[in-house]
Amino acid sequence: MAKYQTLLYYCYSPIEHAEQFAAEHLEFCKSLGLVGRIIVADEGLNGTVSGTPQACQAYMDAVHADERFRKTDFKIDDVDEPSFIKMHCRYKPEIVHSGLRNPAIINPNKETGKHLEPKDFMEMKDQDDVVILDVRSNYEHAVGRFKNAVTLDIENFREFPEKIKELEQYKDKRILTYCTGGIKCEKASALLLKEGFSDVYQLHGGIIKYGKEVDGKDFEGQCYVFDNRVTVDVNKVNPTVVSTCRNCGKITSKMINCANPECNEHFTQCDECGWKMDGCCTPACMEHPRKRPYDGTGYYVKVPQPVNEEKISKRKHKRFPSKEKEPLLDNQQ
Repeated sequence: MAKYQTLLYYCYSPIEHAEQFAAEHLEFCKSLGLVGRIIVADEGLNGTVSGTPQACQAYMDAVHADERFRKTDFKIDDVDEPSFIKMHCRYKPEIVHSGLRNPAIINPNKETGKHLEPKDFMEMKDQDDVVILDVRSNYEHAVGRFKNAVTLDIENFREFPEKIKELEQYKDKRILTYCTGGIKCEKASALLLKEGFSDVYQLHGGIIKYGKEVDGKDFEGQCYVFDNRVTVDVNKVNPTVVSTCRNCGKITSKMINCANPECNEHFTQCDECGWKMDGCCTPACMEHPRKRPYDGTGYYVKVPQPVNEEKISKRKHKRFPSKEKEPLLDNQQ
């Protein structure tokens, strides 16, 4: 049995009193000895957590025991060490930042693209009337993407709605969207349907599930993940490397954050340039007074902020004035 596991998951399902839920869920995760990063919003959950197989199983059992999250699909990786150092669980307006917060406009629980299992995606992706659309950010598809995929010049998923016009030329095609674990495609495919794209699909479980179930055929490069692994291998059939070092142009799949915290850019850099540039993207960043020590990984841990119960209580009172005296919920997540 693996020493540790990492779970990637999301679930669009309404959560009442989501801020309160986030605070309680943080304590629950800590009680299991888990580390990771979870976003809680009124619309659902989005998380990556890591711990022992026993702790991860207990977490999955607890999530599935809650009727709201019964449909949650966990992607499970065996890892040599936990993929995080701290445990974070925070309330945010959305579980993936798109700017599409109004469920009357986009609601993944009501309408999205047709879900394709990895085997079906693999069989359909090379057909003549198909366009494979990567809905991830630049730094993600720079290090890995599907062969022949259309990529978008976006720094963050919230810019996706602005790019719809650039996709008008594909309206008569079957659109196959994909992302890391599937969460972005839920809103991306829903928005495409709203904008008049009639034949839209999405890769169920994303790149991660595709790698597990069909060995990642034709995914070029590596898959960016949001933990201290940074990237993971996906393709066991015809693997290749598609990214190059920002500084010297040499082929490399290593992706880091710039050591200058005010820059913090995601970029690919070979080991030789990493040590030469001290983990920075430019000489100017090397001279920055707040430059972080480079240890060869290019991964830097954010210092978690304590949950401000007083602030949560005030916000809760404004939103739910008639329920301000209700006791905290005994929730497992």
